[in-house]
Amino acid sequence: MKTIHPKITEVLTGTFKVPAHEVLPESTMDSLEMDSLAVAEFAVIIKETLGVDADSEKLYKDATLADISAYIDEVVGSTAAEATVPVSNTR
Repeated sequence: MKTIHPKITEVLTGTFKVPAHEVLPESTMDSLEMDSLAVAEFAVIIKETLGVDADSEKLYKDATLADISAYIDEVVGSTAAEATVPVSNTR
């Protein structure tokens, strides 16, 4: 969550004008007054900036920002692990 939460905060405060003091780990999209269109746009921005593709309805409906951050960290981490294949030079 440490690396993703600041990016989520940046998107929510910059694009959606959510006051920074309201962007807390326990906040939900509903508590931030994000309607379904805003949540869908948020999902697109996250996909474009972080490469994480997720169904906005399923992922963001009741999830807290901590849940969303953990999910994105997991996906980004597993993608990086798959992309970083150790190469052995021994034969």
